Amino acid sequence: MTLHRPESLEDALALSGGGAALLAGGTDLYPGLRDGAPPPELIDLTRIASMKGITRSDSGWRIGGATTWTAIVKADLPPMFDGLKAAAREVGSVQIQNAGTLAGNLCNASPAADGVPALLALDASVELASAGGTRVLPLEGFILGPRRTALEPGEILSAIHIPDAPGQGAFLKLGARKYLVISIAMVAATVTTRAGRIETARIAVGACSPVARRLSALETQLVGATQDEVFARTGAYAFDELSPIDDVRASAGYRLDAVTALVARTVANAMETL
Repeated sequence: MTLHRPESLEDALALSGGGAALLAGGTDLYPGLRDGAPPPELIDLTRIASMKGITRSDSGWRIGGATTWTAIVKADLPPMFDGLKAAAREVGSVQIQNAGTLAGNLCNASPAADGVPALLALDASVELASAGGTRVLPLEGFILGPRRTALEPGEILSAIHIPDAPGQGAFLKLGARKYLVISIAMVAATVTTRAGRIETARIAVGACSPVARRLSALETQLVGATQDEVFARTGAYAFDELSPIDDVRASAGYRLDAVTALVARTVANAMETL
């Protein structure tokens, strides 16, 4: 196996394709090597400066794809990012957070990826670079199913883009124990209020469908709700966007009950800090 360590995105793109695997944190890649032969080539992206860090422009925020979860936790970001910060603290152990990257979490495309609901609630898009240019896709259109993305051969997820907007973020996760656990269900929300009532809400649920889902209809139904009314309106919602399954962690019915409670609590938590 040949290891390449390019220092620019252009050099990495020139090496990509042809069976080469991309390496950032390696927290998903390395465990996967136990199940088969290693790739003939690895491209280490961690030396590429343009793929690290968080910058702000007039239109929003850019997070380099190789930015670690620890960097997200430590960054000075506005309250709309509080849900993403909370999710970052749930990505495995501190050692995993020190190595794991946002792009890796998205490209792994696990239904239980902690970062995806929080990024959906931020209305995130992904920047996909190739030798032929760059395209930007909404995150909802990037993850297609378990372990499947819209990433084409020769492309690298170089950055995540988040529009600048007001609001308060929140995130809650349910697992079989408090730490180091795969989610039974998780919810992220970004909320704005006026006079104690919801003005806008963006809500996303993970681990309850093949890909994490935005609850657009519920977002509309919660407009105008007080904190107390959030629980009643959420309790009456059908959650038709979700398709939870029975597995070793929980039954489908339990997941649906958990999501109902988690959504109401996550939205209410966001409202408390506004």
